[in-house]
Amino acid sequence: MRAAIAAMVLLGVAVVGLQALDDRARAALVPQEAAADLLYVQSPDVLTRASLSYTALVADLYWIRAVQYYGGMRLSNGEKKYDLLYPLLDLTTSLDPRFDIAYRFGAIFLAEDYPGGAGRPDLAIALLQKGLRAQPGKWQFAEDVGFVHYWWLHDPTTAADWFNRAGDMPGAAEWLKPLAAVTLAEGSNRESSRRLWREIGRTAEVEWFRRQADFRLKQLDAMDGIDVLERAVQMYRERAGAYPASWPDLIRAGLVRRIPADPTGLPFRLDASNGKVTLDPASSLNPLPAIEQAR
Repeated sequence: MRAAIAAMVLLGVAVVGLQALDDRARAALVPQEAAADLLYVQSPDVLTRASLSYTALVADLYWIRAVQYYGGMRLSNGEKKYDLLYPLLDLTTSLDPRFDIAYRFGAIFLAEDYPGGAGRPDLAIALLQKGLRAQPGKWQFAEDVGFVHYWWLHDPTTAADWFNRAGDMPGAAEWLKPLAAVTLAEGSNRESSRRLWREIGRTAEVEWFRRQADFRLKQLDAMDGIDVLERAVQMYRERAGAYPASWPDLIRAGLVRRIPADPTGLPFRLDASNGKVTLDPASSLNPLPAIEQAR
């Protein structure tokens, strides 16, 4: 249930699905008014004492608030502020230190580039390390720390170290140690990123991670496509002495066969003033990550 809620928000679905967990809260023995008051307590210690034997339930309520807060900010048209996201996740995981989904999805909420997320990979790492202190044998948290260093901080050396740490833990995925070696050797480029996302998609236990892997692989394909198209644009310029005004110019020149589209089916945009190729603003693949092409 917890994983499904987070996945719904991250996939851009409205937060109406959270009503199911609200029903669980109302059905419990804690009075609704008391639960509402607890949602505004800021100290994990105070909240834990006040929750008595209902800490898991109150953790669910805080998780609901964290997901609603994140989803509301992500979908809003106004200024996006994620200031309360980490405090809500911190309270959730203090109430329930074994709330695995809150650590893993919460780290993604925090690390995701602004405005799609908080743009705070440092806080994502802090949350995951808190999870490791509570569950020292949870290799998935160590893997996730490495992933934050790799994908959002573009630090393949530190990422490889964390992949190695995760690989040394009992029960860890077999591909972590080879991934650490590849990451260290190749750095942060698209080909090593593909290897990482393919393994995540192949081995993930949560459906959202498999879908996220598919999404990230499509982003990488789009970036490769942009590179190919910009080379074609430069070839046109060398022949014609000017940038093409539109895709039909490139088609007539025999440099592309049809109007090119990204992996979602939306045509790429061509800027006739400088030859730059970009995604359509409406493409769900926006914004593309800052991953270099393999040299």
